[in-house]
Amino acid sequence: MTRIVIENIFFFMLPTLVYVMWIAFKEDEWAGLPTIVARAPLLRLFFAGAALMLGTLIAFSSRSHNDPRDVYVPASIEDGKLEPAHSVHVPEPAEPQTAKP
Repeated sequence: MTRIVIENIFFFMLPTLVYVMWIAFKEDEWAGLPTIVARAPLLRLFFAGAALMLGTLIAFSSRSHNDPRDVYVPASIEDGKLEPAHSVHVPEPAEPQTAKP
């Protein structure tokens, strides 16, 4: 869970980090981080970071093809070989037929 939070914060802050690095390499003298941030287009960087973060959330969430009813089978050793963890699809139970009078 902590990794997910750190990744989201990283993608949110990435446009600001790129902007600060661009200004640091573009200018001859380093004015200091507070001066650069004070001159930065923070609203644009905020929206760019939010769009990047949401884009990565959508991209990574659409990769999961597991059904919520799937059963997780942890990694195990069978016959001396390591079997990787996987999900097993459990079919939905059939609805019982009711007799009509």
